[in-house]
Amino acid sequence: MSHLAKAATIRDIQFKNRIIKGAMSEALANYQGQPSQLHCGLYEAWAKGGLGCAITGNVMVDFRAKNEPGVVVIESERDLAALKQWAQVGKRYGMVQLVQLSHPGRQCPKGLNQETVAPSAVPFSPMLATTFGTPRALTEAEILDIVQRFATAAQICEKAGFEGVQLHGAHGYLISQFLSPLTNKRQDQWGGSIENRMRFLLQIYHAVRAVTSEQFIISVKLNSADFQRGGISEEEVVAVFKAIDAAGIDLIEISGGSYEAPAMAGLKASKREASTISREAYFLEFAEKIRQQVSCHLMVTGGFRTAAGMNAALDSGACEFIGLARPLAVETDLTNRLIAGHDVRYAVDKIKTGIPMVDKMSIMEIIWYAAQFKDIAQGKQPNPKLSPLKVFFKYAKGNIKAMIKGQINSRRRA
Repeated sequence: MSHLAKAATIRDIQFKNRIIKGAMSEALANYQGQPSQLHCGLYEAWAKGGLGCAITGNVMVDFRAKNEPGVVVIESERDLAALKQWAQVGKRYGMVQLVQLSHPGRQCPKGLNQETVAPSAVPFSPMLATTFGTPRALTEAEILDIVQRFATAAQICEKAGFEGVQLHGAHGYLISQFLSPLTNKRQDQWGGSIENRMRFLLQIYHAVRAVTSEQFIISVKLNSADFQRGGISEEEVVAVFKAIDAAGIDLIEISGGSYEAPAMAGLKASKREASTISREAYFLEFAEKIRQQVSCHLMVTGGFRTAAGMNAALDSGACEFIGLARPLAVETDLTNRLIAGHDVRYAVDKIKTGIPMVDKMSIMEIIWYAAQFKDIAQGKQPNPKLSPLKVFFKYAKGNIKAMIKGQINSRRRA
C-alpha cells in the first residue's frame, strides 16, 4: 500500500487517505453570501474521486468584509439548512470537510465593500493601489469583535456537521497582516514584537476552541515566509508555528505568498530550481525544518505533481498530509488515480490573457479555476484548455454587476 492510501486520525476523526484538497476560491455564492446546490455538486465530484479531505474555499466571517463577489459568508444560522446539505455530501462519501474561515483585511478590491480595514493603514504597492485601497486601522474593539466572529462561524460550522475549520493565516489576509511587520505597524498589544503580532491568531484559536467540541478539528494555514524584503523573518515564523502548536492546534498547512508576492498562485514556479522528488513541493524543505519544532500534524501544499514525490514526502516524515489544489480543478478523480500510482495528468498552460496589467496580478489564476469549478458543479467536465481571455471578459462583465450589488448588500447584515 502506498503511503498516500494510508488512513490517519485527528481527534477521533478518520481521514481515509493522506490527500487533502487545499482551499481554492469557488465564487459560487449569491450576492448575499449564501451557499447553494452548486457547492454540493462541486464537492460531491471531488468526494466521488476518492478525496480524503476537502478544505473549502475561504468563507468570510464578516459580510462587510468580502474579498470577492461570490464568496460565502457565515455570520449567523441564516443558512444552516444549506450548510447542513453541504456537510452531508462529505459524510455520504467518507470525505472529511474543513471550512476555511477568513477575513481579508486590506485585501478587498475597491468598490466591493464600504470600507477596508487592517491592523494598520498601510497602502498597497503602486501596481496594486489601483485595485486595492488604503485600509483604515482597526480599533481594539473591532479586533475583539472579529475574534468573536471567527468563533461564531466555527460554532455554526460544527452545528451544520462539518468536521472542523481552518483559520486562514496565510496569503496576505487579515491574520497574516497582523503577523507581518510590513502590514502591522501598531504600537499596542497587537503589534511590535512577534509575541504581540501573533496575539490575534492565538486569541482566535482559543475563542474557536472554547465554543466547539473536543472532536472538532481546528487547523491553520500559515505562510512559510512573506516572500518580501522586510517581512516576517524565518525565526519569527518558527516562533508562530511553535506557539500555535503549544496552544493545541491540530493541523498546520504550510503555504506562502500574498497578492503582492503571490507564490500561492504559482507565479514563483518559473524561478524554481529543477526539483528532485524529495524537493518536489515548494514548501517541503521548510516543513522538514518545522517538523523538528512542532508535534501537530503538518500538511504541505504547492508543487506536487507525481505520486512518487508525494509518497516520498510522506515517507520522509516531513508531513502527514499532501495538499493539492489546482490539479483537482481539472481532474476531479485525481485522488483515486494518485493512489493507484498515476501522476497528475494535465499540465495547464500558463494562464495569460495577453493584457500585461492583468497578467501581472494573481487574479487570473483565481478566476480561471473558479470558472472550472462552476462547470464541475453543474455536472460538466473541466476544460484544461479554457481560454483565459474569454474567462477574464466574462468575469469583468459580471464583476461590474457584482460590485454594484455588493455595495448595496454590504450595508445589510447577513
